[in-house]
Amino acid sequence: MTANLRAERWEELWRAAPDGAKPSDLRLRRAFALERLRALAPRKAPLRVLDVGCGDGRITAELARAGFDVLGVDVAAEPLRRARAREPGLDLRRVGVDGGWQLADASFDAVWAGETIEHVADTAVWLSEVRRVLRSGGALLLSTPAHGRLRMLGLALSARRFERHFDPRSDHVRFYSARTLTTLLDGFGFERIEVRGAGGTPGARRVLLAEAVRARF
Repeated sequence: MTANLRAERWEELWRAAPDGAKPSDLRLRRAFALERLRALAPRKAPLRVLDVGCGDGRITAELARAGFDVLGVDVAAEPLRRARAREPGLDLRRVGVDGGWQLADASFDAVWAGETIEHVADTAVWLSEVRRVLRSGGALLLSTPAHGRLRMLGLALSARRFERHFDPRSDHVRFYSARTLTTLLDGFGFERIEVRGAGGTPGARRVLLAEAVRARF
């Protein structure tokens, strides 16, 4: 699928999504992002944060209200339109599906990517861009649905649930366990990696919350 077709697919998905629908695990993800970013911010200047895959800007707005200098980016125009309508003062930008973000090298202290990495077709390009825009020693914070052994076992016990979960038409194209996510981040030059599960019971939907530091030059 070409970049143009993938971009149009995201527009279709967002146009079909009800405006104002509450994203999954929003409170949990928002609390994690705010807690970890505040822990990184004992500085005179506001922490410069990039919200990758910001969607309709709900968490972007929370970060801005908390005093961070935040830029929200997304590959689709529709969620950014909704974000601007709800929060006119947000700094928002559309970026390309295939990377090549028009952002300066080492220009952010932290990157937040909530429920984004599982949608990325070319993870290598995406993580390379995250590394590029992070300053040396900057932090990557992300969340993604958890796919540990108990979750996979629960899906395997029901053919209907399994087929629905792994529907090839789904917008989820990657599936992570704590181990595979840790290995991925380590391979792309991140260190001090911490990944933990949160949310529902181990056999139900859970979220991986990850924090890592861009290795210094």
